[in-house]
Amino acid sequence: MKNKYIAAFEDAQIAAQNRETPAFRAGDTLKLGIRIKEGDKTRVQTFEGVCISVRGEGLGKTIIVRKMGANNIGVERVFPLYSESLETIEVVRKGRVRRAKLFYLRNLRGKAARIKELKPKKA
Repeated sequence: MKNKYIAAFEDAQIAAQNRETPAFRAGDTLKLGIRIKEGDKTRVQTFEGVCISVRGEGLGKTIIVRKMGANNIGVERVFPLYSESLETIEVVRKGRVRRAKLFYLRNLRGKAARIKELKPKKA
C-alpha cells in the first residue's frame, strides 16, 4: 500500500514525461530505442527481444528484455520503463504465453525457445 502523497507525486512525474507506452506483457517481442551517449554525441540504438518480465508499479516499473546475441548467447537487459534513456517502445508481435514471468526461456535453445504468436480475435 503506497502513501497517497507519494502516489500523487509519481502520477505527476509520469504525466510530465508525455510518453505513450503501448500495452504489452510478457511474451511480446519489443523493439526498444535506447539513447546512448558517446562523448558529446548521442545516438539511438535499437534493442529487439522478448519481454520476459514486467515488474513494479509507478515510476519503479521495470521490464526485462531478452534477445539472442552473436554466437547464440542470450543477452538480457533490465529497463526502467520511465527512464530518460528509453526513447521508444514498439510492440513487434504479441506472444501467446501462459505465465507472467518467462525465466524458463533461459534454459531453452533454438526452436524450443520460440513463442507462438497470439492471433487476433475474430469479431
